[in-house]
Amino acid sequence: MQNKFIYWWQKCLRFIVVRLVILPKKVAAIVAAVVTILMLGILGSPTPMSYAITISQASVVVNPSKYIQDKQTTLEAKVPNINVYRSPDCSCCGGWIDHLKTHGFSVQNFPTPDIEAVKQRYKVPDNLTSCHTAIVNGYVIEGHVPANDIKRLLQERPNVSGLSVPQMPVGTPGMEIGDKKDPFTVFSFAPKDKIMVFNDYPYSAN
Repeated sequence: MQNKFIYWWQKCLRFIVVRLVILPKKVAAIVAAVVTILMLGILGSPTPMSYAITISQASVVVNPSKYIQDKQTTLEAKVPNINVYRSPDCSCCGGWIDHLKTHGFSVQNFPTPDIEAVKQRYKVPDNLTSCHTAIVNGYVIEGHVPANDIKRLLQERPNVSGLSVPQMPVGTPGMEIGDKKDPFTVFSFAPKDKIMVFNDYPYSAN
């Protein structure tokens, strides 16, 4: 197959060379250069051009899962930005912010003297309130929610308003006191008082 292809090009080349004699010198030089480039590109390849194109197209079809995996990895690698609203005098809030930064979050810290107004604005249920309120990708994060639960929330994207760890359990991220670890629950909440268990910890987990 390849020998026939080369033979055909050789016949074409002889025809072109004959025609170059009767062409003006500048035009002949341009045509000769184009023909030379085409010959080098085609004859220098160990396979016909049409076959090379077929292989390239087949690779795109055969490996779609690899492209999807790379795309997912890129998305997961993006650092989530989280806005944290807290009282200026709250030290445990600072500990939770450090916990988020350790787990790859980009944190914007907003100390505010009226943290209750923030909770009302984002409709945090009264029975789920804690010492600080955060917003990440449209979700509300109330209290000392572990970073891994926030990451799971962002990955699964459930139809909820946000997550909460009510009050301030000892041993939660930012509330570490020696070796003491209280059991706690991470709740999800939605409008109309729809509250569900998102994760349950028999002991503190960072």
